[in-house]
Amino acid sequence: MVTAEKVWKRSHTRPPHRSGSSRSRSNDEQQHVRSVTVSNTPLPRIRRTFAAGAITTLVVTLAAACGGNDDPTKSAEQESLEEGESLTITTFGEFGYDALIEEWNAANPEIQVEQTKVSLWDDWKNELNTKLQAGSGLPDIVAVEGDFMPALVAAPDRWVDLSQDEVEGRWLDFKEAAATTEDGALLGYATDAGPEAICYRADLFEEAGLPSDREEVAALMTTWEDYFALGEEFVKNSDAYWYDASGSVAQAMLNQVEYPFEEADNTVNLDNEGLANVYETVSRYSESLSPQVPQWSDDWTANFNDGKVATVPCPGWMRSNIRDNTGDPAPKGVVWDIADVFPGGGGNWGGSYLTIPKTSPHQTEALEFITWITAPEQQAKIFQLTGNFPSQVDALADPTVTGATDEYFNDAPAGEIFSNRAEAITVQPYHGPLYSDILGKFQDAINRVDQGTDPQKSWDTFTQEVAALQ
Repeated sequence: MVTAEKVWKRSHTRPPHRSGSSRSRSNDEQQHVRSVTVSNTPLPRIRRTFAAGAITTLVVTLAAACGGNDDPTKSAEQESLEEGESLTITTFGEFGYDALIEEWNAANPEIQVEQTKVSLWDDWKNELNTKLQAGSGLPDIVAVEGDFMPALVAAPDRWVDLSQDEVEGRWLDFKEAAATTEDGALLGYATDAGPEAICYRADLFEEAGLPSDREEVAALMTTWEDYFALGEEFVKNSDAYWYDASGSVAQAMLNQVEYPFEEADNTVNLDNEGLANVYETVSRYSESLSPQVPQWSDDWTANFNDGKVATVPCPGWMRSNIRDNTGDPAPKGVVWDIADVFPGGGGNWGGSYLTIPKTSPHQTEALEFITWITAPEQQAKIFQLTGNFPSQVDALADPTVTGATDEYFNDAPAGEIFSNRAEAITVQPYHGPLYSDILGKFQDAINRVDQGTDPQKSWDTFTQEVAALQ
């Protein structure tokens, strides 16, 4: 049997370091941008004319910010934790750390940990940027979303090198490579990965006259063309929306585009077919299949509770969002399930990192803690608790992961499904320094279309906003 570990390590061999203006495509060179054509009446052709060198304002900020320290690229003076003092860590969303931190604190009275939880990554990203500009106020341990890591790698001087023999070979190769600088410094410990399946409401499928068995559902949506066609059939017989948000589907499709925004030399290039197909396709189905609300908004949350969402592009961690938004236990008659499929093959959405800024006066203790909490044993526990899929090689073989089922999702064999979805991944989109910022602007463009803006006009605004990032 081919394991997820073997496939991911084979498909995502650590790429060579960037050098000058070129980068070997190594593990991705045989992969191709997936073209999505799902209608005979396409939108007017989007004018994709913007291409420029990419040096993000954020990178400049990370490299040059000053404030609390005379030289923010030098480590703060190290101090021992005093009685009553704790290591500080800020996370976002749900990392599943509450019980683990309690476990750590009980076993390590001399190194207590205090967690601050921010609900959304975008909120923490804005606060993080503010603190970086000030040169002070950062916690000992900073959680960052994977899309943000390229900005740190491009300007590493303010972050501690976390390389140590104890963690050598711990992570899936592509996760470690994304946090490694040209000279081999490891800036982040990967917390999870995000192989994607499709979560769906089996009861709504039945009401609309569609098959609801997870194997039958999987067979109906192996391609994006099939997925959208099935959605058109669904909405004819239901008052629910086919998917949770246009932005959700756009992100899922982007995860199969090899170079969505930036080329291998970090040049911004919006003039590519993969990006255009995602934008044009999602815009086309905005009115008929989408609730036309931003993902993560209050209206997005309410649609789950109101029984208005039929399918969700679903990395493992999304299950906790679905549970929280729908209600746990689920309302009477509500049956969520997981189909072992992802349109177009496979995709990885998400996966975060723990980092240590040089402003921390407790770097040794912080390193000891993040080494423990990202270990295979802890990642396996988190998968059981929240569904966050491990990024650890050893954790992928843990029976508590491979044999896991999810009672909330109709007892779906979640461990098997997400391991299979990991095996299906063949493309890891290139994330340059500007990826996170451009992605935010792209989602804004999708949201404008949902609110009635002409797709071409919204695209033009998008290109202008990206130009302003330079």
